[in-house]
Amino acid sequence: MKELQHVNKYFRKYKWQLILGLFITIIARVFALFTPRLIRESTNAIERYVNEETVSIEAVREELMTNILLIIGATLVAAFFTFLMRQTFIVVSRHIEFDLKNEVFQKYQDLSLNFYKRNRTGDLMNRISEDVSKVRMYLGPAIMYSVQTGVLFIVVIPYMFTQAPELTMYAIAPLPILSFAIYKLSVAINKRSTIVQQYLSKLNTFTQESFSGISVIKSYGLEPQTNTSFVTLSNENKEKNIDLVKVQAFFFPLMVLLIGASNLLVIYIGGRKFITGEIDNLGIIVEFLLYVNMLTWPVATVGWVTSIVQQAEASQKRINEFLKEVPQIQNPSTTPEDVQGSIAFKNVTFTYEDTNITALKNVTFEVESGETLAIIGKTGSGKSTILELIGRLYDVQAGEITIDGKNIEQMNLKELRESTGYVPQEAFLFSDSIRNNIRFGKADASDEEMVEAAKNAAVHRNIKGFSKGYDTVLGERGITLSGGQKQRVSIARAIIHDPKILLFDDSLSAVDTETEEEILNNLFKISKDKTTIVVSHRISSVKNADKIIILEAGEVVQRGTHQELLNTKGYYKELYMKQLSEKES
Repeated sequence: MKELQHVNKYFRKYKWQLILGLFITIIARVFALFTPRLIRESTNAIERYVNEETVSIEAVREELMTNILLIIGATLVAAFFTFLMRQTFIVVSRHIEFDLKNEVFQKYQDLSLNFYKRNRTGDLMNRISEDVSKVRMYLGPAIMYSVQTGVLFIVVIPYMFTQAPELTMYAIAPLPILSFAIYKLSVAINKRSTIVQQYLSKLNTFTQESFSGISVIKSYGLEPQTNTSFVTLSNENKEKNIDLVKVQAFFFPLMVLLIGASNLLVIYIGGRKFITGEIDNLGIIVEFLLYVNMLTWPVATVGWVTSIVQQAEASQKRINEFLKEVPQIQNPSTTPEDVQGSIAFKNVTFTYEDTNITALKNVTFEVESGETLAIIGKTGSGKSTILELIGRLYDVQAGEITIDGKNIEQMNLKELRESTGYVPQEAFLFSDSIRNNIRFGKADASDEEMVEAAKNAAVHRNIKGFSKGYDTVLGERGITLSGGQKQRVSIARAIIHDPKILLFDDSLSAVDTETEEEILNNLFKISKDKTTIVVSHRISSVKNADKIIILEAGEVVQRGTHQELLNTKGYYKELYMKQLSEKES
């Protein structure tokens, strides 16, 4: 139960609803207890009519009709309060499930990028769905049945002892055996359930990656191999589920066996005591049979609830692994920041933890507020890393990054990121309308602002060409659009945000030179009072920048303006001459 202590705060949050549920349960069980007593009295009435000549059929018929009406009334009242009991406990469990899912999702958003590099999407989805559902079973049905069982035991068993102590002992003797046997089954079920959950995570991960990469699979003709891998994984998952079901299959037969044993003991022992006169009426045997059957399911639920608790414990442990994870990137301040955009790297060195690759080595540069810095270099030279560090998606191992003279690690993280507009190398769009994808950068943006941003990103004409215009709903990751259109919608999203710092990570690589020129001219006007950093492989994208730095293997090997670099031998001049000759040819 140690892992499940995490959800105790939710019990405190909904304590009044749970207390109400407890009182409702007591009322429901008390009314349910009227039925066995009334049936006993009815049986006794019939017995008296058979054994005593003075008892008239009319009196027996009247008593039976009265008891029948009372049984119907008590049953209806018990059913009504049982309905309220389920509504109370199950609804509370759904509220807690909602709260827990939100807590997990919020934690997912707080965790750093390194966390997502270590964990697969399918597993993350499984923990927030399947694992939380397992915990909900503990929060709802398990608690409800536990309360119900407790109330029944407190009310029924003492009453049975007052009526026939020895018969009560025989009647309930198999029940602890039933509970213990189901507990042992529950332990086995829990172990197999944990394995099933792990395989379900693997299956979710595989299918999620396959659907996301379906274009690659089709391009390489890998459908047969992918299908074979899926079938293999599905078969493993099936075998683990069958192992689980084989154990679960013992549950109800075992319960029926021990219920039958209790009933036989009541009939046999009770019958003998009735014959010998130790029990003076037949009705008490009938009443005990009803009580035994009434207690059987609650007793069986002790083992079943134990199974639920163990499964919930295993699932909550998986959830807690993430909830207890401390984000590497912490927000050190809640003080508002007036970001102007002056950026400085001072001997910055950065190594990726997951690959141990040193992406930057003693990198130093400055860009003043309102200036444009361009970064050029070969693939893997560290260009994208610089932009990620400015957004503080990672923290550096050595050196210092400052914005407006303040160490970036001391700044309000929320304010820093709100002051930054970032267009990543691989444009990511959500499965939503184009309108909402652009407004993602500014939720309250007007239609005029949205259209202006789209025009500056040179994508307005394309959008108007769609049958539903800005209301066109995109496929997953924006698959509906071409690569260039996705990049331009991403640029519009960054522009509409109106940040102090604009970061473009090779975001014009998929557009033609004419469109690139149009976008660059628009960006030049927009970014006059903004600090802009452009990563590119094209000289045409960076030639008008105030400063240009060249990276090679994580180090700055050249710096200057376009003209200064053209007058110097090196990578920049070689790239310029190569692209110039390609353009002329």
